[in-house]
Amino acid sequence: MYLKSLGAKILAKKAVKSIQKWSSNPIETQQKVFKKLISEAKNTSFGKDHNFNTVLSHQDFVKQVPIRDYEGLKTYFERVANGEKNVLWKGKPTYIAKTSGTTSGAKYIPITKESMPFHIEAAKNALLCYIEKTGNVDFVNGKMIFLQGSPVLTVKNGINIGRLSGIVAHFVPKYLQNNRLPSWETNCIDDWETKVDAIVEETKNENMTLISGIPSWVQMYFERLEDATNKKVGDLFKNFNLFVYGGVNYEPYRAKFESIIGRKVDSIELYPASEGFFAFQDTQTEKGLLLLLNSGIFYEFVEASKFFDENQKRLTIGEVEIGINYVMIISTNAGLWGYNIGDTVEFTSTKPYRVLVSGRIKHFISAFGEHVIGKEVEQAIREAMEEFRFSISEFTVAPQTNPEEGELPYHEWLIEFENVPENLSEIAGFMDENMQKQNTYYKDLIIGNVLQPLKISPLSLESFNNYMKSQGKLGGQNKVPRLSDNRDIADAL
Repeated sequence: MYLKSLGAKILAKKAVKSIQKWSSNPIETQQKVFKKLISEAKNTSFGKDHNFNTVLSHQDFVKQVPIRDYEGLKTYFERVANGEKNVLWKGKPTYIAKTSGTTSGAKYIPITKESMPFHIEAAKNALLCYIEKTGNVDFVNGKMIFLQGSPVLTVKNGINIGRLSGIVAHFVPKYLQNNRLPSWETNCIDDWETKVDAIVEETKNENMTLISGIPSWVQMYFERLEDATNKKVGDLFKNFNLFVYGGVNYEPYRAKFESIIGRKVDSIELYPASEGFFAFQDTQTEKGLLLLLNSGIFYEFVEASKFFDENQKRLTIGEVEIGINYVMIISTNAGLWGYNIGDTVEFTSTKPYRVLVSGRIKHFISAFGEHVIGKEVEQAIREAMEEFRFSISEFTVAPQTNPEEGELPYHEWLIEFENVPENLSEIAGFMDENMQKQNTYYKDLIIGNVLQPLKISPLSLESFNNYMKSQGKLGGQNKVPRLSDNRDIADAL
């Protein structure tokens, strides 16, 4: 056994033991995090503005700190970016992560010396949990690629600014430096298509064992590899056995990936964001991602169906239930307080606490009161793909509120198929029945002849890539929303 493999197994045992310690005491763990956050920030501008010196309990916190999104905290973020100290967190942040955002345009999120280590530790622990649970450690001896944004940072007011994935690139441990691809020079290329072609040249003759990135952009890399070598990815990289991903649900891509690779490979799902690293897949057998309760983040949850009510209830970890759609609210050691990141989650387990990302609170369709969410459309298309054996590159859903004369409105599914099936109407009928089973509001509108069943609009290959390029969002951490309550994206496509 390689020395590196042996070391990884020892580290894996240690990491899993540490995780089990806090995950078996979730309420106590979160209480400790809460108290420490309040104590550390009570002398900041935000802490003084919100009377942190009087906050002794979660109830006190709810009274003093309202739920806000990025826009609600923007004045504080601007003060931080301007170099002011002790605004949201003590001192100045080490980094500011620039993100394109899907709800507020460009966002500038502080990352502090206290919060940064948790981003790195979570990614490492995801791999260590995989090693401990599966015994598969061979990948640590091969080459690993992380498709990410440029690591080039700018400095303003003494703070380093860049994309989160580019910031993280500066923290690859020394023992992985020789295994890591692409090269620093290639990673610094800004144009995504040029970068992918360079990555193909650097990796096509290497022993790639682990590949990581957002599925849609990894798919582009795989397709370019296949074009350059006329080989299946699995034949080219015979020891490739682990795909690590985050950002979007992998299931709609799985069939296409397995076709390009030529076989199945294990996968690990991560749930990172500029605002914090929230969860990772800690097992290959259980559904959901382990929520990281010991990582400098205090979590609150509001039922999504009641989120816009005047007096919505903010629940702590001990009050949530399995199977309910919640908006996740965070307070962190990067200085985010009562912060709505925009994601909705659903718990699959409370021993330990595991979640699935079910969608975005602002990404839904309710043009007619149907309240359709991301989880529902992803399940409908996944089950249709399994039933009818087709694969897709990408999709999005939007309401058609102005149909042709004499027609009822409907949901339009814009799908980029690998090969357009001949039985689209049959597939659409299957998916519509699936949607009705999942969503009673949608079913009532169909039965009541307010809506007609969904329609599929097949798109030519590269449609989504061309759209993202037109928006200046090709590659990196950018992703297409699964559904929208308007037709901005649909009409552009």
